[in-house]
Amino acid sequence: MINKRRSTIVLFGLLTAAALIGPSPAGADDETSEPVAEPPKVELVLDVSGSMRARDIDGRSRISVAQQAFNEVVDALPDETQLGIRVLGATYQGKDKKQGCLDTQQIVPVGPVDRTQAKAAVAGLRPTGFTPVGLALRSAAQDLGTGSTARRIVLITDGEDTCAPPDPCEVARELAAQGTRLVVDTLGLAPDEKVRKQLLCIAGATGGTYTAAQSADELTGRIKQLVDRARDTYTAIPAVVGGGAACQGAPLLAPGVYSDREAFSEHRWYRVPVRPGQELRASVSVALDRPVNPDYGVLLRATAPDGRELVRGVDAGSGRTDVVSAGLRWSAAEEEDDDGPSPEPSPGAEQAVRTVCLVVSNSFAAKPGTQTQPGMPVELTVDVVAASPAPDGPDLGRGWVLLLLLTLAGLLTGLVAGLLTRWWVHTWRVN
Repeated sequence: MINKRRSTIVLFGLLTAAALIGPSPAGADDETSEPVAEPPKVELVLDVSGSMRARDIDGRSRISVAQQAFNEVVDALPDETQLGIRVLGATYQGKDKKQGCLDTQQIVPVGPVDRTQAKAAVAGLRPTGFTPVGLALRSAAQDLGTGSTARRIVLITDGEDTCAPPDPCEVARELAAQGTRLVVDTLGLAPDEKVRKQLLCIAGATGGTYTAAQSADELTGRIKQLVDRARDTYTAIPAVVGGGAACQGAPLLAPGVYSDREAFSEHRWYRVPVRPGQELRASVSVALDRPVNPDYGVLLRATAPDGRELVRGVDAGSGRTDVVSAGLRWSAAEEEDDDGPSPEPSPGAEQAVRTVCLVVSNSFAAKPGTQTQPGMPVELTVDVVAASPAPDGPDLGRGWVLLLLLTLAGLLTGLVAGLLTRWWVHTWRVN
């Protein structure tokens, strides 16, 4: 009976403690065991349909520009990256649309790159057939497989899909709904509005980006940028989170990496618990995945729940022109420095956890005709570490101490000046 009564008391105590602590913050990764690190995997999907013969990029054919870009990207590829290459419209030369719309092949399997083999495979391509973009995307997703890290498809095309169904935008939504951690970035080689809308839809469905490449340098630079991004971010898969319209009710975040989408000129709120002696560090990046007006910016702020601003972030250049970033750091010690030291807590008293509100704001404005939905891709990184205040400067004291130092300095200066003057006069008179 006594043991049973004790068990009941212990259980009641645990439940009470859990209620007092409150809800746990959402974590970017709730699994206790860390996944085995995988190399970044990227598949380049190249349109080799008949329209790629057009000579409208720097006076050269679209296919020759794409081949040059591929060669330069392969030469600069990081050793740890696993690369695959798939083509569409590259082999069938007939008029049978049903057969032509099955024309997609993987010419380089996903794996460690044999640069000579990859460049030779791309060099032999000749523009030929139809444009089965949807089928090529579905096949590329199968080429990359699944795993604990993100995979990236880079689609380079100059035309709209001519073989739907499957519609490429529906395929992208299908892949995103499967939770395959697959991102599709699209590059358009022709200034065509229908093509642009389709490529924007594909990229938007998977959290990727769309870019129009109008020169060989633009195409090469953009592909390299996307491959580098796969290398930089493949180890951390952002957890999807939806920011709130105000601090109250906003999601509570634990340290981790999160992804969200933010509409033009919007404010999105998140909450982070910070304990005494800890420092909050946060950064945010917003991807420019569509044309925007030239005057824009991203602001990251930390505020108290009552709306009082604690600190605002500063720009943090990422080295990429397709991303705008900002970052901040804050600890409770900064407030104590401003308001004076806080009173010593009584023995045995628990120090309260501070809830800090993070606000992500942007001043983006869409160019005329630009699609505004879905919102811009946002990646938010949150970390809470032991506070590391800057070292204090020399303390000169207050009031009378400073006056005493200045008086002593004046006396010493006058004494030295008098001695030097006396010596100079004496020497001059003698000589």
